[in-house]
Amino acid sequence: MDLQVEKISRIGGSIKAPASKSYSHRAFIAAALAEGQSVLKDPLYSEDTLATLEACEQLGALFQRYPDKCIVQGTAGYIRTPDNVIDVKNSGTSVRILSSVAAIAPRANYTIFTGDESLRKRPMQDLIDALENLGVTIYSSQSNGTPPIIVKGGFDGGETDIKGDVSSQFISSIIMAAPYSKKPVTLNVRGTFVSKPYVNMTLSVISKFGIDFEYDTTNVPEYSSYYIEPQKYEATEYIIEGDYSSASYMIAAAAMIPSSITIKNLFSDSMQGDKVILDIIEKMGATVKVSDTEVHIESDGQLKAFDINLENAPDLLPTVAVLMAEAEGTSVITGVEHARYKETDRVHNCAIELSNVGIEVEEMKDGLIIKGNPTGGVVNSHLDHRMVMAFYVLGLKTGNIIIKDAACYDVSFPNFLDVMNEISE
Repeated sequence: MDLQVEKISRIGGSIKAPASKSYSHRAFIAAALAEGQSVLKDPLYSEDTLATLEACEQLGALFQRYPDKCIVQGTAGYIRTPDNVIDVKNSGTSVRILSSVAAIAPRANYTIFTGDESLRKRPMQDLIDALENLGVTIYSSQSNGTPPIIVKGGFDGGETDIKGDVSSQFISSIIMAAPYSKKPVTLNVRGTFVSKPYVNMTLSVISKFGIDFEYDTTNVPEYSSYYIEPQKYEATEYIIEGDYSSASYMIAAAAMIPSSITIKNLFSDSMQGDKVILDIIEKMGATVKVSDTEVHIESDGQLKAFDINLENAPDLLPTVAVLMAEAEGTSVITGVEHARYKETDRVHNCAIELSNVGIEVEEMKDGLIIKGNPTGGVVNSHLDHRMVMAFYVLGLKTGNIIIKDAACYDVSFPNFLDVMNEISE
């Protein structure tokens, strides 16, 4: 599907942010591992989160889906071996976290994870190496460190190290499975710790499901350590908060177009790293008022150039890039080399598509230098949901933008177009 974006004059109204994709993934997995029945309120049912949900069903959990809640009968850690290969489609979070979870299945059994062409290029070797140190037998079927991934049951525990500068999902993966290891797990994170807020989100979720852990940062530079003893997840009732990642497109539109809008279900005490989008638009010229559960934004649509390190919020790269494309002057994004290993190489592809709409852009190893004043053009989505949504927002401001292969926004925000139409005036 190709999408032609029409220019609008104003953003306004009141809208509820979609549920968090990151929290939904983690809540589905925690509930699937819990002993008893959990109720998850306001879950996100998107292509990515459904990949996790359906994989958890194949591993033995039972899910009853309703529009406003999901009732989950957990496995108490008694994971079964699926009858078939588990296809997680394009969901890197699913394959990475569930690869560790599959290791707590009975020792004689094997679980196989695969996905689409993009997913089969996602690096997994650091997770494989770390799990092997914990007594897990795990392979890349092509021996190249990427999916398909084959996991044999058996999670002994012990101590392992992992680099912190590739993907926080590897760290979340081991943390979520560790309570069902045979002996305590010590996970040492070495080097620069990118996307740390996502690990904090993982810790928040497992604590709500009754898991205790210890966390040691000591005074040693670039070192963190997590310690988790064998224990059981406990069923609970859990409310899934709104998603700052998905809301970032509404927030960006409200900053770059004259606006007065309230976005509900965004928590002021959220651990989501992408909450920094509010600070970004405020420094670029918008007015932001935050209450406990909602955000109000006003803007005249005139933005100032701004420099930002997005090391802890790499998913914001496309959104912030289009904000900077509309700002007066030259802006710089740094700290996002790890965004090259997302659904696509987002650093490179953002540079290409910004150029395609008339922006002067310089690609660096870990970011972009962007000089504003877009003219419009044809954008290739690269089958990346965040590229589609970000450039759609830019099109609302400039008009004259066509996005090729745009339907992939379903991955994280199935009703994206309906929401954007509702707030467009």
